[in-house]
Amino acid sequence: MDREIKTRKIQDWKRLNSKLLQKTYAFDLYSNRVASPDGSYEDDFFTIDTTDWVNIVPITKSKEVVLIEQFRHGIQSATLEIPGGRIDPGETDPKSAAIRELAEETGYHADQADSLGWIHPNPAIQSNKCHLYVARDVELLFEQNLDDAEDISVVLVGVDEIPTLLESHKITHSLAAIALYRLLLSKQI
Repeated sequence: MDREIKTRKIQDWKRLNSKLLQKTYAFDLYSNRVASPDGSYEDDFFTIDTTDWVNIVPITKSKEVVLIEQFRHGIQSATLEIPGGRIDPGETDPKSAAIRELAEETGYHADQADSLGWIHPNPAIQSNKCHLYVARDVELLFEQNLDDAEDISVVLVGVDEIPTLLESHKITHSLAAIALYRLLLSKQI
C-alpha cells in the first residue's frame, strides 16, 4: 500500500536575543534566546560562529592520496584525514585556501583543484560551511610549514585503499570522510 507522505514547511525560530559568551582565535561562542515559530516554547541555544573551512583530497601522479595524521584534542587521539583548515582572514577564495592548506600541511603543490561541493559541518551548533576539493597530479615541492599548534605526519596511500580505510574506521574524521565519499561517488577517482 502506497502512503502519501505529507510534509509541512518548517518555519524559522525567532531569535529574541544573542549574547557573546567567549571570543577565541578559532570561533565565537554565543548563547541565543529563541522562541518556537508559534511562540509556545522558548529556550537558550548555544552556537559557534566561525569562518568557513576547506578540505582537499590530493592525488599524486602515481595515484596515491596524500593523507595526514594529527592529534585531535576532542577525542584525545590521532586521526587519519585529508589536509584542510580554516579560510584565513582576508582570504576570499576557498579554492586558494585549500591549495594553501595542502602546501602548508604536506609540502605538496597543486596547480588546480576541482570542487566537490560544500557541506555544513554541524548545523545544529555551527554557522559555517566546509568547502571540499580534489587536486590531481600534486607534487612534493616544499617543506611542511606548520603552525605552532600543528604536528602533522604525511601518509601516502593508494587510491584503491580509500574505501577500505573508510569502511574499517581508519578514517573517522567526518569532514574527510564526506570529501572522500563524494569523490568516490563521482567516479572521478
